[in-house]
Amino acid sequence: SGSLPVYVLICYIQIFFVLHKSSLNSNQLSPKEAAVVQENTSSRNASSPNTIVLVWPWPFGYSFDSESCGPTYGITGCHLTDDRSVYGRAHVVMFHHRDISGLVMCQRWVWMNMESPDFSASVPSMDNLFNLTASFRRDSDIWVPYGQLVGISEEDEPFRIPTKDKLVCWIVSHWKSEFKRVQYFEELRQHMEVNAYGHSFGKHMSDQDFQAVIPSCKFYLSFENSVYKDYITEKLFNPMIMGSVPVVLGPSRENYEEFIPADSFIHVDDFKTPKELAEHLKLLDQNQEMYEQYFAWRKHFVARRSDFGLEHACRICDHIKRNKGYRVFKNLNKWYWG
Repeated sequence: SGSLPVYVLICYIQIFFVLHKSSLNSNQLSPKEAAVVQENTSSRNASSPNTIVLVWPWPFGYSFDSESCGPTYGITGCHLTDDRSVYGRAHVVMFHHRDISGLVMCQRWVWMNMESPDFSASVPSMDNLFNLTASFRRDSDIWVPYGQLVGISEEDEPFRIPTKDKLVCWIVSHWKSEFKRVQYFEELRQHMEVNAYGHSFGKHMSDQDFQAVIPSCKFYLSFENSVYKDYITEKLFNPMIMGSVPVVLGPSRENYEEFIPADSFIHVDDFKTPKELAEHLKLLDQNQEMYEQYFAWRKHFVARRSDFGLEHACRICDHIKRNKGYRVFKNLNKWYWG
């Protein structure tokens, strides 16, 4: 969830926007309403078998194979490149937020963001600027969740619950006393032992440590840093992948159940107090049969994390190939920040 907004630029000249921005601003539509103002009937690049996605530059320096979309996601006809000499032929140009200068490019954009509104600065000038949205929200034009469950394939090894030597664990990097998750944790540990890791506890975690700790815990505190609909991050999918039962603090149980089975996790809202949650976890610790029921979903599914950057580029490419129309998103700020 440490990703920064990524802006995806689709060719459409700056002068057009400058001349027409005043008229666009005069339109008052609902928060998510996007008016179709022009139908794109261009056959630009029709002779090319691939949709070219120019990445400018690779997000966080992580590059991908130029033809990754096909074998990884089954999205064919996409070519990813950072070769800026193809700018004139590219269908889509994806800009990483950190590398955008102060000059607004004022072209046709797809707005992409994987952070919650609390950790994304609202920019008023974004209204009437973007054409599509790509985020963790399911009402985005291009939905890319932090992870998902997929059906088991023959390539997946049979699941076995890892050996456990800890009851409850939490690895946290962003600590603020006003966070709801911190306040809940402080009360929970008054009633049971919680193995906590991170800078705030003087226990720095390497990637190797991270991979070793989570499977060794019966339960893992999948506490989000902010609570918004559909904001369900790797904090949930990491323990599901590694064989620990997630105890979630985030959006409603109903929202979680739109992503994962109801009996695959424990929600803090299921209990009136942290003390009651602690008592329930201790009960499950003494009843292996009840505990193992939380892994029943593993008979049919495996959990996968999304690949930041690559998956977004591929999903955007797929959307552009399928949808040729042009539209303007009038009220992005109101839709996302409220």
